[in-house]
Amino acid sequence: MTRSQRARYIDPFQPAEVRRLVRQFGSPLLILDCERVRVQYRKLRAALPGVDLHYALKPMPHAAVVRTVLAEGGFLDLATTGEVHLVRRLGVTPDRCIHTHPIKRPQDIRNAVDFGVRTFVVDNPDEVRKFERLGDRVELLLRVSFRSPGAMCDLSRKFGCDPEDVLALARLAAELGIPVRGLSFHVGSQAADSAKHVEAILACAKLMSAGRKAKLGPLDTLDIGGGFPIDYAQPVQDIGRFCEPLREALAKLPKKVRVLAEPGRYIVGPAAIGVASVMGRARREGHWWYYLDDGLYGSYSGQLYDHARYPVEPLRDGEERLPSVLAGPTCDSIDVIAENLLLPKLEAGDLIVGRAMGAYTWASASEFNFFPKATVVAVNGTPGDAGTVMPFPL
Repeated sequence: MTRSQRARYIDPFQPAEVRRLVRQFGSPLLILDCERVRVQYRKLRAALPGVDLHYALKPMPHAAVVRTVLAEGGFLDLATTGEVHLVRRLGVTPDRCIHTHPIKRPQDIRNAVDFGVRTFVVDNPDEVRKFERLGDRVELLLRVSFRSPGAMCDLSRKFGCDPEDVLALARLAAELGIPVRGLSFHVGSQAADSAKHVEAILACAKLMSAGRKAKLGPLDTLDIGGGFPIDYAQPVQDIGRFCEPLREALAKLPKKVRVLAEPGRYIVGPAAIGVASVMGRARREGHWWYYLDDGLYGSYSGQLYDHARYPVEPLRDGEERLPSVLAGPTCDSIDVIAENLLLPKLEAGDLIVGRAMGAYTWASASEFNFFPKATVVAVNGTPGDAGTVMPFPL
């Protein structure tokens, strides 16, 4: 940031700013700091020089994040018709986008192609055949499966072909007149280390070389997916150290190979906090139970769907800490955010902040029991208005 931009910068995670934003926009609130999006994007770009970063919209499909990533020179990874409609409304040019869902309905393909997306991911013969009459308008990346049981979410269990099936799949595409641009993989979300990335890169390099020798397409693009980890309750490797083995593996690729990545969580996870208010309290079996206006059916849905545990803290200070439980607002008994916490004695209206809540929170929240989803407020949206607060719709 320039000196003038720093002067206008608002740190929305500071307690005074959190309280001010809640007074202005109400609770529950998800505060999205676009400056932290920039910081995360720049860290990953520095850790993976020469790799085109396609932000995956899935964890936070929000206009503020899309605009921020594009302003940084980034690209986008789309997976659904809804995401195509969102970027179209935002005026994104299709050459900044790829479509990476391996299994698509015909209307999903049609909508993306009509928008102008050219690069699509497939992982089986049926999906290849869906593009049979589109060979002059599309190019394919073949997704390869590399199982990663150690990842928080092993995405190769659901998608990807076996490595030994890649050349046959490329041959089918060639027979149908559909260009195969290259390969892709995704080793899973929140990877503990980069060993599986390296294994996949080296295996794909051999497959791409074999495909070129067999004249099955240019095979000059490799999409290395995402999975780059962030801190939740436990720290993870620094991104530079995590990516060092990847850089070494990528350096072995032919210079003409274009490398893409699909970061989602890493870009947006640390860039947002969730803010909930205490609706009421009760003393049960020696513990204070505090009932919040957000919970597992809302912004904390990632604890169910994403296996994440968000660090939570109260904004109220207090020397005495008492055994406590944080519960969500719904009438469902599973709607409990955290137990066995030592918290100061809270009152109705006190605020609880959840950290690292940018990914797979608001995006997967529901309005079960008619409790509304958190309002998203984006701060520091562009350098020109870095001191303003901007509530964005989806």
